[in-house]
Amino acid sequence: MIVSLTIKNIVLIDRLQIDFEGGLCVLSGETGAGKSILLSGIGLVIGARSEKELIRHGCDQGTVSAEISVRDDHKVWKIFYEQGLEFDRGPVILRRTIMRDGRSRAFINDQSVTIALLRKVGRSLIEIHGQHDERGLLNPSGHRNLLDNFGSYDPLLSKVNSTYSTLVSLKEELIREQVKLDLAQSDEDYIRHNLEELETLDPKLGEEEKLAKERSRMMQGETLSTGLKALLGKLLSDKGVDTVLRTTLRKIERMSAKAPGLLEGVSNSLEQAANETSEGIQELEGIIQDLEYNPYDLENNEERLFAIRAAARKHNCQPDQLIALMVDFNKKLDVLKFSDDEVHRLTNKVKAVQVVFESNVQKLSADRYKTAIDLDKQVNKELPSLKMDKAKFKTFIEPLEPVKWNGEGGERVDFRVSTNPGAPFGGLIKIASGGELSRFILALKVVLARKGSVATLIFDEIDQGVGGAVANAVGERLSQLADKAQILVITHSPQVAARGRTHWLINKSQTGEEMLKTSVTKLIEECRREEIARMISGAEVTKESRAAADNLLQW
Repeated sequence: MIVSLTIKNIVLIDRLQIDFEGGLCVLSGETGAGKSILLSGIGLVIGARSEKELIRHGCDQGTVSAEISVRDDHKVWKIFYEQGLEFDRGPVILRRTIMRDGRSRAFINDQSVTIALLRKVGRSLIEIHGQHDERGLLNPSGHRNLLDNFGSYDPLLSKVNSTYSTLVSLKEELIREQVKLDLAQSDEDYIRHNLEELETLDPKLGEEEKLAKERSRMMQGETLSTGLKALLGKLLSDKGVDTVLRTTLRKIERMSAKAPGLLEGVSNSLEQAANETSEGIQELEGIIQDLEYNPYDLENNEERLFAIRAAARKHNCQPDQLIALMVDFNKKLDVLKFSDDEVHRLTNKVKAVQVVFESNVQKLSADRYKTAIDLDKQVNKELPSLKMDKAKFKTFIEPLEPVKWNGEGGERVDFRVSTNPGAPFGGLIKIASGGELSRFILALKVVLARKGSVATLIFDEIDQGVGGAVANAVGERLSQLADKAQILVITHSPQVAARGRTHWLINKSQTGEEMLKTSVTKLIEECRREEIARMISGAEVTKESRAAADNLLQW
């Protein structure tokens, strides 16, 4: 419940602090006293749209804060946990500041938060209802949530939401994998064809360079071989150096016998030269032999070399990179196979989760139909006590096509009413008059509050358009509702005001030349009697109106 509300510099309020109590809290005052300003302040602190016009004239900013007492098991703690807010399950303090330049700041327990989060937390703790409130009870888009809050199937609702989230995630993943597979498959024939070509070619690292050198050697070998053969021929001819050396050496040996020792050095040198010449001739013969080749070897060499170079040109790479290209092609084919397997796996997973999701939605639908029957029964039971014996309330559930099912289930929910026997059911705001609408809302809130978790309910002139016994019935129901939650009611009805546990008077005043100012005063017994008497008689309080006020306060 709201323990304390502080408003600074909002419209006609310069500074105002109200310490509320539990139960039914009544706020009354003459028209124009500032009741709507008080509601605007509360609206700001639970995330309503801010406007710089709300700031009091002459001030740079306005601030509203509310201290709210919350049960340990309230759902708001889950919001705190999910949003990473620090908390100790003590009082929750909501604060909103609006600046003259239009900026707005929000705080929860002195932690800066977004307006959206302030709204989410605030509206889980406080609800504001009035005849012209287009949210909540009057907006069909919120009726499904209200029905679900009344039902006792939160675990099933969570399953529907989680399985739907899983299903959406899996479908998105499946789409991504299918796109990858489609792209890979479009290139599959190209990849396989080129891989087969390269595997047939079977290039080796450094092979192109080796083949090129061998081809160059073979192409130059024929010319070189011819020249070397001519030189070899001269070396081996009758007048060749080897023959001359050998002949000369034999002659010197014969001459050495006539002059022992004289030609020994010459003989040794010539013998060494002859031996080295013979070795040179043998080496030359070997080279000539190596230069000789089979013409088919050159043809085979060129065919292999040209094939490797053609493959490299085709794939715009260096010859030695063909091996890495083969590895890359194989990897792409592996990815293709993996993607195909992954698509099949995800397809089967989607089907399995789809079955679970549909089963959970169907179970949820069944629970909603049962809950709708119970809700209708309880609301219709409340209507006679609010002097609406002939009116009927009914929850309409419209099944959605399976393709439109989502994390909230598979149906729309719409609260409708019929104000007279035989009259068709229609939307609350379209069918009911002002007074009837107030009572329908009250009946529905009385029932919903039995299982609801909102700490504070605020009703803005919910008794407008009714009087006498009907106003008395409204006051009685508000009093009963206050047993389940703190109720703040802004009222002009003395029958409702008399039911309050506490009574606050909203007043507008001006002293001298100062600006108009709205104040709120907690009424003690005698003052409360006077206010209720004023509400009964109008501007002039009479003895009769005081007596009537006394009668009302006996309730």
